[in-house]
Order: sequence, then structure tokens, then C-alpha cells
Amino acid sequence: MSDLKNPLTQYFHDEFPEQYQEPPGLQGQMNPLPDCGEKSYKGSGKLNGRKALVTGGDSGIGRAAAIAYAREGADVAINYLPVEEPDAEEVKNLIEAEGQKAVLIPGDLSDETFCKDLVEKANAELGGLDILALVAGKQQAVENIADLSTEQIEKTFAINVFSLYWVVKAALPHLPEGASIITTSSVEGYNPSPMLLDYAVTKKAIIGFTQALGGQLASKGIRVNSVAPGPFWTPLQISGGQPSENIPKFGKSTPPTPQKRAGQPVELAGIYVFLASEAASYVTGQVYSATGGTVTA
Repeated sequence: MSDLKNPLTQYFHDEFPEQYQEPPGLQGQMNPLPDCGEKSYKGSGKLNGRKALVTGGDSGIGRAAAIAYAREGADVAINYLPVEEPDAEEVKNLIEAEGQKAVLIPGDLSDETFCKDLVEKANAELGGLDILALVAGKQQAVENIADLSTEQIEKTFAINVFSLYWVVKAALPHLPEGASIITTSSVEGYNPSPMLLDYAVTKKAIIGFTQALGGQLASKGIRVNSVAPGPFWTPLQISGGQPSENIPKFGKSTPPTPQKRAGQPVELAGIYVFLASEAASYVTGQVYSATGGTVTA
């Protein structure tokens, strides 16, 4: 008998309770908890012996990628901010429960020196690197450009864009032929929200970065692709990424999606696995969207 499920109701599809946390927010304090595949993702050895570094790996989309990589046979290092340690420890336990090595590396990606140190530590402790999943991002909604501070603009670009350059430059000497770099863009790179003037522009930049770097590294046998999520239920949203009054209908009508619900991080896990795996050997410079039906072009 088929076990097909209706995607409209497969995951949480009611209204969310209104809630707010100071950024960056903790997943463990969200209601409801995001589904990052802690109980549902099943691996099948697609990444046996691989070595992955996942930024933002403590929660949300990065957490889903880290869990999936471990269940597919990879050792995983995750980066996160020090205040997110409780979430990171949960991920460490989940990775180790699969018999894989977990390395925790807290620190701020807006610091170029830290980005270099992050790569060196991940490479040393994992015994190599062949997957970079660059997921971490900063998103703070500001409705009026007059209220958008230079400090926020600079921090958003440093974390979302500049850190990609810093991490990749540091990692390239360690990445072998067959390695995969995966960035995280967004539906905002195609359909920018007026209240995300800085964030949306960084996501557009990530698309260009991915396409250009994919062309540059193709001759080295290194693939570069991006995942473009729509509205996903993560700590980013309840810590200023959305106005608090938008949270109850997040994914239903603010912003609206044809599937009329927010995505859950586990729904992206398979894309991050595919792009990291040899199944995607002929895929580079591409952007894979998962937006609940919102068209990207």
C-alpha cells in the first residue's frame, strides 16, 4: 500500500503562536519546535566517509543538513554563535548517535580571522574537508530604509556574503577533486520583500557568487551550487526576521505560498545531501528552490 502523504498537511500547517526571542534565538525554545529530521530523516550511505563543515549547523536549515549528512555517513563540524550552544550540543549528540564524529566550533562569521580559523580547525579535527554547506545567515526586518542602520547593513553583508569568500578561500587548499560547496540563497533573491532590503540583496548576491564560483572551480573538479528556500520555520523568523504580528500566518499569507504553510527544515535535507553527493556529479552553478510553490526565475 502506498504511503504517499499530502504535502499540504504533511507538516505543521496551522497558525503559529505569536512569539519573539532576542536574536539569534534558540530552536529549543520555539513553539512548535522545527522539524529538522531528528526523528524522521533516514540515511542510506550516500556520503560514507565524507567530511562536512556546516555553518549555522545548530538549528534550522543548517541543523537539518548536519543531521542528514551524519545519517548518510559523514563526519560533521558545525559552526554557530556561542549563545546557541544548547542547540549545538543537541546536534552533536544526534551526530554521534549515528557513529559519526561531531566537531563544535562556535564563533562569529562576520570576523574574517575567525572564518580562517574555523576552516583550519574543521579540517584538522575531521581529518579533511570535502563538503562546505554554508547556511548561516542574518535576517532582521526593517520596514523603512530610513530606519535601516549602517551597522545592520554591514553586519548582514559580512555574515551572509563576505563570510562566503573568507571560508571558501581558506578551504580551497584543503578541498579535493570531487568536493562540493553549497551556499544558501533564498526566494528573497528573486522576489524581495520590501521589509528585508538588506537581507534580500545579500541573497541575490549569493546567487551570483554561486554561479561565478561554479564556473571558476569547475576545472578543479569542485562543484558549487545553492539552495534557495522559501519561508521556513527556523529561529531566524522569530528573532526579528519577521515582525511578530506576522508569525501566526507565516507561510500562509505572510508571505503567501501556494501550499499555504511554512516549510520545515527537514524538507530541505535531501537537497543538501543530493548536492553534496556524487549523484549531482553533473550539477554545478545551479540554484535549487524549495519555496512551497512560489515561482523563482
